[in-house]
Amino acid sequence: MNKKKIINDPVYGFISIPSAFIFDLIQHPYFQRLRYIKQVSMTHLVYPGALHTRFQHALGAMHLMGLAIETLRNKDIVITPEEEEAVLAAILLHDIGHGPFSHSLEHTLVEGVSHEMLSMLMMNELNQTFEGRLDLAITIFNNSYPKKFLHQLVSGQLDIDRMDYLNRDSFFTGVYEGVISFDRIIKMLNVAGNELVLEQKGIYSAEKFLIARRLMYWQVYLHKTVLSAEQMLLKILQRAKELCGMGITLFASPSLEHFLCNRITRENFTGDVSHLVHFSRLDDTDILSAIKTWAYHTDDVLSMLCSRLITRELYHTELHTTAPAREQLADLKQKAVTFFGIDPSKADYYVWVQPIENSAYELNDSNIKILMKDGSILDIAEASDLANLETLSKKVQKFAVSFPKELLR
Repeated sequence: MNKKKIINDPVYGFISIPSAFIFDLIQHPYFQRLRYIKQVSMTHLVYPGALHTRFQHALGAMHLMGLAIETLRNKDIVITPEEEEAVLAAILLHDIGHGPFSHSLEHTLVEGVSHEMLSMLMMNELNQTFEGRLDLAITIFNNSYPKKFLHQLVSGQLDIDRMDYLNRDSFFTGVYEGVISFDRIIKMLNVAGNELVLEQKGIYSAEKFLIARRLMYWQVYLHKTVLSAEQMLLKILQRAKELCGMGITLFASPSLEHFLCNRITRENFTGDVSHLVHFSRLDDTDILSAIKTWAYHTDDVLSMLCSRLITRELYHTELHTTAPAREQLADLKQKAVTFFGIDPSKADYYVWVQPIENSAYELNDSNIKILMKDGSILDIAEASDLANLETLSKKVQKFAVSFPKELLR
């Protein structure tokens, strides 16, 4: 069978699958599942074009990784064929542990278990299937490999993952403030002291990258209407779990039912392989089919939330720079109780506050390092002449208050 396939990607054009092993990873059900998980969750309810998937993102990241390896080799950085295949596999599988609707339901179906941990568990399972072929990829993914720069290409503040998702998400949303000079950034990559660095002449592209990331968070990922839809989705799952706990039968696929009717935490997840088996069978379609059915359920809270989400009658959401006063929330909840004729115990499904925070650049061990022309290495915050770059490292916190639009009357 010919496994040297070419895929036509709308962002980069033709992408080549570099080896038979990479092709086999892509063909595995764990990876094919990513076709049915949207990259940016409910963002399509604001930007209708944002229907791209984790599958597309992973392939795009693999393509950019190939370009980065080529650039580094041209600068006499030694990367063996085994290391190349391993780092390509690591970036390809870096998001394999995402659940339905990506980040939106993280820690909801499985309490306290991040997608990174799930990616690691699934990579270990794949490694058994492929008889240890992923040993080096897992070592790089875990940052346990001596060549630290390979891990930094997979996970860092100027990594291949971010380069693809900013480029791809801006493309599909049409928010051009997120467009970055990914090709120039990749061409300016280098290695110094075993760490990934950016040559000085690429500093302006890196500055634009950080600013684009900040703008994309406030304009796309943390858009108040997106927050409203994602929180409604969370509340739906919360109510479904509550009803299951009361012994009420709900329509659900077998794998979704497994997570609704059992309390699965970080502590007990790894002790039972059936949890990972069920998780690997979940995608957006499980959740959507359930929501479409639950919209006609006899439970007033569940049916109300589901029908509103399906028809895009989303909650009104306001962003505040300070936490709303308890009295304000109490007043809104009382209005909901009166207007909808509900029991006060259900008011939290009608009115809620969600703290959110964003920082474009984090000051930590994975800082973006600039290789100056004199051979010295500086943090980008020191090397840049952009006056507000240091302010990008400060976490900005806001509070999203959501409630039905009827309460505005």
